Amino acid sequence: MLSRALRAGAGLAALSLVLAACNDDAEDTGADGNGAEDEAAADELELVAPGTLTVCSDVPYPPFEFEDEDAPSGYSGFDIDLVQEIADRLDLELEVLETGFDGLQSGATLAAGQCDLAASAMTISEERAENLNFSDPYYDAEQSLIVLVDDDISSLEDVAGEALGVQGQTTGADYAEEHAPEGTEVVEFDQGPDIYTGMLAGQVVAGLQDLPVNLERADEDDRFEVVETFETGEQYGFAAALDDDALIAAVNEQLAEMRDDGTYDEIYDDYFAID
Repeated sequence: MLSRALRAGAGLAALSLVLAACNDDAEDTGADGNGAEDEAAADELELVAPGTLTVCSDVPYPPFEFEDEDAPSGYSGFDIDLVQEIADRLDLELEVLETGFDGLQSGATLAAGQCDLAASAMTISEERAENLNFSDPYYDAEQSLIVLVDDDISSLEDVAGEALGVQGQTTGADYAEEHAPEGTEVVEFDQGPDIYTGMLAGQVVAGLQDLPVNLERADEDDRFEVVETFETGEQYGFAAALDDDALIAAVNEQLAEMRDDGTYDEIYDDYFAID
């Protein structure tokens, strides 16, 4: 029940903050939903593959990205559904490539020309913005602590002297390094789901990462529960290569139109609405 209450609070906060932050952007774009203009804009983009929006993502990271054989791209999730809609509106096919998060957040994957856009629940930060061109924010996130229900841990302070799991090169890892109590061993895993495997194997006693991801696992597996959240003021953005202003402008325009016509809300509710 705690996870459900947290999901409700996090979802409402995230939606209100994102919409408030982007109202001005929607007004400034001048977007009018004109399909001809969208197609013309797509023709001006320099894409890895003509006619295709190639998106790199660190999969799986539900509810933001996960494999789905029934989806047009073979993937679904909040991030993927948003970029699918963006691609559709630009009259482009969507191709999703699975790549490591380290290369995405550092800008190396995009700089190498492997993909046009990164969509991977990536927090916008000043450090990352030195190597990446971010879109307008599309989601406000918090960090959280997940534990096994049988363990006597109710807060980050209870992890003192124990091992705490994080995904390497993430803002969750940064938060753990800064705020974990003295004597805590911060153990980095390559992917988010590896944290849960590490907990079950006894490698770590808890995991610290993005709240929606931990809530997803707790909802699916009753061996886990989210016991604490941390407000960090983070916002997710899609990212392109540092010099690709045209693609980011096109993405921002489509995001603004999706907010105006209600499509953003519909996609959001698919993943975060509370019954």
